[in-house]
Amino acid sequence: MFLGTYTPKLDDKGRLTLPAKFRDALAGGVMVTKGLDHSLAVYPRDEFVVLARKAASASRSDPAARAFVRSLASGTDEQFPDAQGRITLSAEHRRYANLAKNCVVAGSVDFLEIWDLETWETYLAENEENYSTAAGEAVGEIV
Repeated sequence: MFLGTYTPKLDDKGRLTLPAKFRDALAGGVMVTKGLDHSLAVYPRDEFVVLARKAASASRSDPAARAFVRSLASGTDEQFPDAQGRITLSAEHRRYANLAKNCVVAGSVDFLEIWDLETWETYLAENEENYSTAAGEAVGEIV
């Protein structure tokens, strides 16, 4: 599971160091794609394959489903972490997530999210007060 929050810096070549505790789980390759709320989603390759196959099984006659599959497939980049655990984020991914230098890597159970630090802090400030309410509504009896 991917849990916790980390604050790596993006280097001048667009490389980001993934947290050391996740490197074994990500050694087989990662798929970086556009996430929600202008973040990036980083999936272990095998986990992404399951997600992509589910998406691809949606009805091709549904315009929204076609748009989602196209966006997912065209906006995904396969990366293999180097010996230092770094991945290179494409210029398009950096633009989409507004990444410059200070980043946040946040665990999201079965994948990681990469955020611009300022955007992450704003998101937390806007959503932390609603955590208790959202927990009941979003996950019901689990919490």
